[in-house]
Amino acid sequence: MSVAHMSSPIEIILILATTFYQAIAILIENRQSPPGKLIDVGGYRLHLYTAGHSRPTVVLEHSLGGIEGYLLVEEIAKLTRVCIYDRAGYGWSDHSPHPRTSRQIVAELDFLLTLAGIEPPYILVGNSFGSYNVRLYAHYFPDKVVGIVLTDGLHETEMLKMSIYLQALKLFFVSGFVMSILGSILGIIRLLKVIGTFEIIKRELIKFSPAVLNPIKLSFCRPKHWITMIRELLNLDKSSRQLQLTRKFRGLPIVSIKANTFFHPSLWTILLPLKAANNLREQMHKQIVNLSTDCVQINAEKSGHFVWIDQPELIINAIQIILNKVDGRDN
Repeated sequence: MSVAHMSSPIEIILILATTFYQAIAILIENRQSPPGKLIDVGGYRLHLYTAGHSRPTVVLEHSLGGIEGYLLVEEIAKLTRVCIYDRAGYGWSDHSPHPRTSRQIVAELDFLLTLAGIEPPYILVGNSFGSYNVRLYAHYFPDKVVGIVLTDGLHETEMLKMSIYLQALKLFFVSGFVMSILGSILGIIRLLKVIGTFEIIKRELIKFSPAVLNPIKLSFCRPKHWITMIRELLNLDKSSRQLQLTRKFRGLPIVSIKANTFFHPSLWTILLPLKAANNLREQMHKQIVNLSTDCVQINAEKSGHFVWIDQPELIINAIQIILNKVDGRDN
């Protein structure tokens, strides 16, 4: 015989408190205006923010699940105009009904830049998965791009040969993203944000101001963020095959930043196949330096995969290298 157990008064209070907190957080969040513009690109809106002046314009393309470009917007704006956007499903942008492949992402980005009147030339900065998107953009629109910065970029040849251990890691990440959807719906991730869990997991975040970090952390509190991460990750092989059709860039200036390791060893990474991941990275960077006859590699000796957080000054330096090359050609 089964007995239905009633929740204890403490459990009921906790449930009600969590629900109340979630409702208030969403209400406050919805009343906050995004820092840029929301532009309709065909029945759904993408968030775009620009800062700085002069040309060429730096266009930031994030990693899978990341909107880390906000960490460097103001520093880049001191050099030239910078344009940051939230890919569909992240930050303030709406979901896209279309597949989350590099080809679709590139089409959305170009349409967005055109509608917003952000005229070329562009310097494209792609972080991790974002490296796929900026390379594909430069393939489709070569006349609009004068340089590329890749921060610990991916290469399709090696990604499609990924070992079974790393394929299992990919599925592990997907399962974690699924759990995070539930956590964001219940308000658990918002509570973790409030108590500083992001900074506990990644200590280097403390060097950035709360005002800069807030829009990034808020995105992770929304279910659509994790749903989009799953969609992009499940389409990663398809994006890799789309990159296989691209050509090399001849003399296009490229600066490739290579991190020292995928993850810094810690309690959070002890069970991950770091050796296999780092071997994959080594092979990818050998391919990346051959993308152009004018490709410079910068070694981020103190950085894990998240160069934007560990050594952001190297990205500023890389952008300055491209700007100097562009200025030299114009003179």
